[in-house]
Amino acid sequence: MKFLKKIFLLSLLLMHGLVANAETLTVAIAANLKYVFEELATEFKQQTGIEAQSAIGASGKMATQIRNGAPFDVFMSADMEFPEKLYKDGYATTPPRPYAYGVLVLWTQKEVDLSRGVAGLTDAGIGKVAIANPKVAPFGRQALKAMEYYKVRTVLQPKLVYGESITQVSQYVDSKAADVGFSAKSIVMAPEATGKGKWVEVPAEAYDPIAQGVVILKHGSETNGDAARKFYGFVQSEKAREIFAKNGYKLP
Repeated sequence: MKFLKKIFLLSLLLMHGLVANAETLTVAIAANLKYVFEELATEFKQQTGIEAQSAIGASGKMATQIRNGAPFDVFMSADMEFPEKLYKDGYATTPPRPYAYGVLVLWTQKEVDLSRGVAGLTDAGIGKVAIANPKVAPFGRQALKAMEYYKVRTVLQPKLVYGESITQVSQYVDSKAADVGFSAKSIVMAPEATGKGKWVEVPAEAYDPIAQGVVILKHGSETNGDAARKFYGFVQSEKAREIFAKNGYKLP
């Protein structure tokens, strides 16, 4: 009888351990993180045993969902502005910290000459140019900045097509619905994009630095605090920095 009781207690302990290891974290991520997040989540699980799943979209749209009660634990934005506003308004419990800097690129899958960069987009041979919606997507805002830097925004306006996020810009480029797209280096360097067309970086002086910030959200603090704090620390760790760097990001 004592033996059976010990077996029962051991089973309960093992079950408790499995439940603890099955802990899941939900992270709202900007679209430029689509591919790198998988690697981050794998490494995080190896270190902590915690599963990190993502909800992906343009930073502004994710911020709106958070304000409307979406049950996300952590927010990885493509800028500092959206998470800063969430923090000031009480939707986040930590101030935003930059985890990486995004890099803007021009990407095409057509026989388009990208050697002249943004200025060359005015050429008559180039038709539609895709950018992410600048109202909700930081990469879209910086694409407009780059056009202004080269004094071509007015000329390019009739050519512009807007995607909801960098993800939709990729779809426009993939389907060749757009001749060229303003994308993120992390997207064009992903294995899924290998061998698909060509790309060039937009010179850094042509747009504002794309500092990308992370915050722990109020929901995460209240319902999943330990896991959220661990992930918040992890994305600023040396291992995470290595992952960001090899995926085309600049480091803070």
